[in-house]
Amino acid sequence: MNEKFYKNDNNIQPVTTVYDIPLQLNNGNTTDLSEYKNKKILIVNTASNCGYTNQYEDLQKLYEQQSGELVIVGFPSNNFREQEKGTDSEIAQFCKVNYGVTCPLQKNLLL
Repeated sequence: MNEKFYKNDNNIQPVTTVYDIPLQLNNGNTTDLSEYKNKKILIVNTASNCGYTNQYEDLQKLYEQQSGELVIVGFPSNNFREQEKGTDSEIAQFCKVNYGVTCPLQKNLLL
């Protein structure tokens, strides 16, 4: 296999941490990943109009089972054959009504 591995021999520190990444949530709020410090963070690229849309159901179950230890942040994306065409409120409503989604959803930046 043609694999490459990189090692940080000089212990170079990143310019920023993952916790500094800003989030524009689809409910209009803004935050950053530091809100979820000391939890595991699962970032999921989602689309409400594709063959994998039912992933929301399992993601919500996992979110509920691991409450307090894991946060799931959904990133709706319209860059896969336009499978996420709705507005932020339409996406949130669809996810809530059809799959009971309560985990945070990022603003759809690719409309």
